[in-house]
Amino acid sequence: MTDPPHGAPTARWVAILASAALARAYTLAVLGAVFSAFAIEKIAGRVTYVSIIAGLCIIGIGMLIARRREISLVRLVPTTLVLFVAWALVSVFWSQDVSSSFWSGVSTVGLAFLAVTIGHVRDTLQTARALGDVMRVLLSISLGVEILAGILLDMPFRFLGIQGNIAQLGPIQGIFGTRNLLGFVAVIALITFLIEYRTQSVRIGVSVYSVVLAGGLAALSDSPTVLVLALAVGLAVGALALVRHTRPEARSALQWTLGGVVVAGLAIGYAARHPIIALLGAGSDLSMRVNLWNTIVDYLRSKPVQGWGWFGPWNPNEFPFSAINYGLRTNHATGLNAYFDVLLQLGWIGLMLFIAFVGVALVRSWLDASERRSVIYAWTPLILVTLLVDSMFESFTLFGFGWLLLVLCAVRAGQSRSWRERIDVNDQPVLPHVGQSPSEP
Repeated sequence: MTDPPHGAPTARWVAILASAALARAYTLAVLGAVFSAFAIEKIAGRVTYVSIIAGLCIIGIGMLIARRREISLVRLVPTTLVLFVAWALVSVFWSQDVSSSFWSGVSTVGLAFLAVTIGHVRDTLQTARALGDVMRVLLSISLGVEILAGILLDMPFRFLGIQGNIAQLGPIQGIFGTRNLLGFVAVIALITFLIEYRTQSVRIGVSVYSVVLAGGLAALSDSPTVLVLALAVGLAVGALALVRHTRPEARSALQWTLGGVVVAGLAIGYAARHPIIALLGAGSDLSMRVNLWNTIVDYLRSKPVQGWGWFGPWNPNEFPFSAINYGLRTNHATGLNAYFDVLLQLGWIGLMLFIAFVGVALVRSWLDASERRSVIYAWTPLILVTLLVDSMFESFTLFGFGWLLLVLCAVRAGQSRSWRERIDVNDQPVLPHVGQSPSEP
């Protein structure tokens, strides 16, 4: 009996790590774990969730090493992302709590790494399909648990933050902890489900169920931000459709015109903010947020350039978060605005880096979707629009699945429209899983 070749086990593991089947399973596992973070922590504890993320990072390292011949190092991560994360990590040196700030930075890097890995082992269609599959399961579970708590048992599930108000038509929270987070997830899912329908990547019955499910939960969440997000996404869809149907030689002028309209719309919206707030019935909510943001600006004056150090979600026992909550007699877990949160924690330098990061990603993905024929390329800019608009009312994009999606969209946008492409085009072939949309394995 002859011994097996010396390198056979290693080659077998490399083949597994580089396989499309593992890439699909890995993407589903990452999205499922990160979107279920609240439920996992409440049921099994934070150590369990951290262990899952750490294990996925280790597997991701192995997958990238196994695919190293397919991946160009210079196109691995957007430069703006590197600069922003580097500044967040450097802030540990002037943070009030070095240990908490350091581990918050590690968490930010870990989730960003998971997003980068998915961006290089899955294409846009495969990523959207995976997100759609995860959203269908999690939203179905949320609806089922709400029915169980609010109708069948008629008792709240306090350990999951579920109040059981579905019989009163909301507000409901699902397995995401808050109604605003459920509404945010439902809008993201609705975009993904509609893209699935347009690309005919799932059966029509599944598409109809998914759209009704996401739309129904968005309405039952009774989140004041859902209407704003739906309006913003609807306008983005209309603008993108207009650009895509415009002659190529006229697109540049139209893009500049749309940019001017957006700026003018923001100015008008700010000027008419009080009637708009009254129409939405969110006066007290916005008043609370404005008081919070004004207080954040007051504390920023002490460290305007570098901020107080990166924490992501607030540490309620750490200054200045404890002082802000004490002064306002509240218990905020974030600044309820991603831009103000970045400003408080990383100063003006951090805010400029963050705006450059998200701005470049949005412009790249928008231009890519404007020129590509397949509707699947609209998924990235529409998700980015949702993330950036929601960032004006919540800080979800700075941690958890919001940060994962933000980095994933930035990586996806940078793969097709980047200065790296000109450098690397002659040295590295573009493989199907990077730049094209083959059918799902």
